[in-house]
Amino acid sequence: MDHQAQSPLMSAQTLPLKGVRVLELGSLIAGPYAASLLAQFGAEVIKVEPPGTGDPLRRWRKMYKDTSLWWYSQSRNKKSITLNLKSPEAQSIIHELVKDVDIVIENFRPGTLEKWNLGWDQLSAINPALIMVRVSGYGQDGPYSPRPGFAAIAESISGLRYVSGYPDRAPVRVGVSIGDTLASLYGVIGAMMAMHHLKVNQGVGQVVDVALYESVFGVMESMIPEYGMFGFVRERTGASMPGIAPSGSYLTADQRYIVIAANADSIFKRLMTAMNRPDLADDPELAHNDGRARRSAELDDAITAWTTQHTLTQALDKLEAAAVPASGINNAEDIFNDPHFRARDMIVERPLPDGESISLPGIVPKLSATPGSTRWLGPQLGEHTEEVLGSLGMTPAQIQALRDEEVI
Repeated sequence: MDHQAQSPLMSAQTLPLKGVRVLELGSLIAGPYAASLLAQFGAEVIKVEPPGTGDPLRRWRKMYKDTSLWWYSQSRNKKSITLNLKSPEAQSIIHELVKDVDIVIENFRPGTLEKWNLGWDQLSAINPALIMVRVSGYGQDGPYSPRPGFAAIAESISGLRYVSGYPDRAPVRVGVSIGDTLASLYGVIGAMMAMHHLKVNQGVGQVVDVALYESVFGVMESMIPEYGMFGFVRERTGASMPGIAPSGSYLTADQRYIVIAANADSIFKRLMTAMNRPDLADDPELAHNDGRARRSAELDDAITAWTTQHTLTQALDKLEAAAVPASGINNAEDIFNDPHFRARDMIVERPLPDGESISLPGIVPKLSATPGSTRWLGPQLGEHTEEVLGSLGMTPAQIQALRDEEVI
């Protein structure tokens, strides 16, 4: 069963964010992906795009005809309206929309919305209960706040790039814009906490200030405590995790790589037993992680000697039987054909406007009583402009006049 498809038993009424209205100002990834997550769980998301061009994401990566496949996925369940936010008429429309909006999400450089009369002071004066998620490179204040910031910069300044890759080569990046998506997640978490405070604690509206660099910095584990205490600077270590052993990528007989994570004490013993290495399994110096970390190179050599005698499939079968966490390193084809992804509805099919099918990543997390859903794909540019402006009481003639003036 496709748990994310609409059915008679699961409609918009059952979605957990039904009744929440979100206004999305911004483009590309960090702000829009945060809004996408809210839309997947039932929020009404009104996305504002520049007339004529729209969000640049519409033309990023692989295209189907004239629209990015990424756009169809990230912008699912959103309504698209076009507004030239530099126009006073468009700013007045935003002011009207904000009267009946719970959350505004924006990812412009700090100060940009203030120039357009759309900053926090202006919008919160209209709606004191407003929650405003502001995503930027460096945050809304501080000496770096005026700088432009993208995920690549955030991942670098926060320390992630420095520890990514092999020590004898230049630092590398993760293959996705992880800084953006981490910021999106923090934005949604912040919005939900602010909404709880507003609704349950009888609080007031507030700003959720999300910086890309802080979103990455926040997941850097023990990097700062270790430097503060010992002056220790963590370096690049390739596929291994420093201080956590054994955990790494190991070559197999068929020239594939297997990732084995046997850093828990009991799992380590099971791995060594599966490898027929009782000498290591029963070595008291290796009973706990600190001892294994000191001998991590020795352990990696032993594991490699074993994996290179087995194909990837053989090694995975033996490790599954021993209850040792392990996996091949999947590419898109591997994932697409993986039965577990399909069983969990993590790859779902939806029809494009011309009837062609598109495969989408499923919705995360999975709620047992009120699961999220894909109700429609990313919309055409301005597809909902008339609907949304009409809800403000504008007549077709007034809307056409705005179109003639290139406001919409």
